[in-house]
Amino acid sequence: MRPALPSPPRARGRGRGDGGSVSLELVIIFPLVLILLFLGFQYALYYHARNVALAAAQEGLRTERAENGTEALGQQRAYEFLNSAGGNGVLTGVSVVPNRNTTEASITVTGHALDVLPLFDMPQVTQTAVGPVERFTTGP
Repeated sequence: MRPALPSPPRARGRGRGDGGSVSLELVIIFPLVLILLFLGFQYALYYHARNVALAAAQEGLRTERAENGTEALGQQRAYEFLNSAGGNGVLTGVSVVPNRNTTEASITVTGHALDVLPLFDMPQVTQTAVGPVERFTTGP
């Protein structure tokens, strides 16, 4: 009869208290990852809204500063651009304020970017475009 072989030693460090630790880590880490992801989306929407507001201000300024341009035409063109660029899907609560005198024209576009996180309030988006009014001059 052969002698019985000894059983292999148990691996150290693997106690019964480690069960479920991965699940607990995921419960803690996953919400943090989601919040960081949504913060990234929020800032991307904010910078996109800034770019659209600046482009609308520049587009309105091109119309307003023309020789026969007016504040009303510049304002109308800025609103048309905003609607074609996404309207309320990009900026909400939009206001367009034109200003024109004999030598200079400006348009300011103000609004709010969309909110992804309800408790995280983004600052207001304000972009201004300024340029000289086109006019005929004689000689140097």
